[in-house]
Amino acid sequence: MELSIFSFFAICLLLGEVVVAGRARASDDSFDENYYVTWGNNHVLSLNQGREIQLSMDSSSGSGFGSKLSYGSGLFHMRTKLPDKDSAGLTSHTSNHDELDFEFLGNREGKPYTLQTNVFSNGQGNREQRLHLWFDPTADFHTYQILWNQHQIVFYVDNIPIRVFKNNTNIGVSYPTQPMQIEASLWDGDSWATDGGQTKTNWSHAPFKAHFQGFNIDGCPAQDSSNIQQCYSSKFWWNGDKYWTLDSTQQKAYENVKNKYMNYDYCSDRPRYPNPPPECLL
Repeated sequence: MELSIFSFFAICLLLGEVVVAGRARASDDSFDENYYVTWGNNHVLSLNQGREIQLSMDSSSGSGFGSKLSYGSGLFHMRTKLPDKDSAGLTSHTSNHDELDFEFLGNREGKPYTLQTNVFSNGQGNREQRLHLWFDPTADFHTYQILWNQHQIVFYVDNIPIRVFKNNTNIGVSYPTQPMQIEASLWDGDSWATDGGQTKTNWSHAPFKAHFQGFNIDGCPAQDSSNIQQCYSSKFWWNGDKYWTLDSTQQKAYENVKNKYMNYDYCSDRPRYPNPPPECLL
């Protein structure tokens, strides 16, 4: 099973109450204000007057939802609780799409949960990083965020930065600049998601259920690339210079996560990349 909680197309993201560099906001918006069901309608359940959504998956179908608008910058967030029990095994784009992903790759009971992130720009991906989470993501809700401005992309888990992708177009590294939609989905990925596809989905535990909260969106709407420049304006707080880099406290937390929990980084995969991509050399 794969649970994709932020796919930005041209993204997959999450947040409820957000605290990043001093910003805080309660998650009061209902699902219908900013999102709609994209597929698997009979596998989607609205709870708590639309302030919580349950996606489910069985052998017949998974399910998903997406944002009504596309965005050109922002801090995107959601709170998510993963399917419990044995969830092992747990989007269509143009050829030149941009995409930012949070993906949970399924789990065999008793094993650590793997979170994968990926960055696509102009159709180029293969920038996976994976880490083992330091908590049980099925026991309670946790916050997943993506900060995206013209200087950097930062992935957060519970306000802790776990990945930074800088804008290095000056050395030939492509960077996401296309408007993106927020999407979340729960689908069967047992051909690859857990242990490289060796561990399959155990359908005796179905239906698998994932829960989502926090449907407010702090982003700059952009319908197409012709008006995305407006999303780089300093009038949006996430574009301020304090969000161009991590501060010293965030940097220390980021290094701690990399050292203790990361178990795969495409930059270190020499069989795959005998000559590391240019962003890996910085």
